[in-house]
Amino acid sequence: MNHVHAQRAADLGERPALARSSLDRAAFRRADPQWLADAWLRARVVVVGPDGKALIRGTELVLLRSTDMPVTDPAAAPLFLGVEPDGTPFFAVNAELPQVEGAEPRHLWEVGADLTERDAGLLTQALALVRWHRDHMFAPKSGQPTTVEQGGWVRRDAEGELHFPRTDPAVIMIVHDGVAGPRGRALLGANVMWANADKRRYSTLAGFVEAGESAEAAVIREVAEECGVTVADPVYVGSQPWPYPRSLMLGFTVQGDPAEPIRTDPDELVDARWFTRTEIAAVLDGSDDSFGLPNRSSIANHLIRRWLGGL
Repeated sequence: MNHVHAQRAADLGERPALARSSLDRAAFRRADPQWLADAWLRARVVVVGPDGKALIRGTELVLLRSTDMPVTDPAAAPLFLGVEPDGTPFFAVNAELPQVEGAEPRHLWEVGADLTERDAGLLTQALALVRWHRDHMFAPKSGQPTTVEQGGWVRRDAEGELHFPRTDPAVIMIVHDGVAGPRGRALLGANVMWANADKRRYSTLAGFVEAGESAEAAVIREVAEECGVTVADPVYVGSQPWPYPRSLMLGFTVQGDPAEPIRTDPDELVDARWFTRTEIAAVLDGSDDSFGLPNRSSIANHLIRRWLGGL
């Protein structure tokens, strides 16, 4: 295993896949239009297509030179992402993906776990910014167009009010029975969005933090609402951005009682059940394909693997 892949494996063991980023966002540069204009001329660019895909070659994010892709559409204004230690600036642009030999369009959730720390951070940040701009081209009060400022980190409306990229906090939790070893169990649910899939997929429970609510209270409420199971004292594990379109997933572990009846919310889940570590491990190693688990780029996968290892 080479150094890059060893570092990637180590990172993934400790942090969720999309929580990795090595780029200096250099926020102080955002208010300097001249610096941004000069930086664009020597920048490397992440192109995000209208469908949210980016160009991937093998396990690398394809970065274009700004000089190879002039930006003429105001809706595709360059969005400043940051700089590398050598001073190379990075921008994102929302545009049609060009043809690049050996590269193919892929979604972040498909490839995020396989990218390097830098590329995972770049693509996550680029997708989050692009999606925010796509949804906020007009002022919410007046309906008038807004303009892009500060390298894409602000939109200003006609009345001068500033609008900043929005992040929606959500909790995601692995509910377990506290039992060590292969017989220990975790409660996973099958979302209604996956009801028509060829193979039923189970994941950790999740939900948005409501107004005036703490993350811990949201964990307790969401588990009760979705499965009817009572839990208490959730323990924070870590977070990961999930730009679909703008979530920040706050990961927790929390203990529940398998003897308590499961009552699923039919608007949320088609099924929920307790799985042993043996059952989960068999799916992850490919020896059982009777059901699916979350993709490797998700924090849900990270929480499941962390619990599987006894943490």
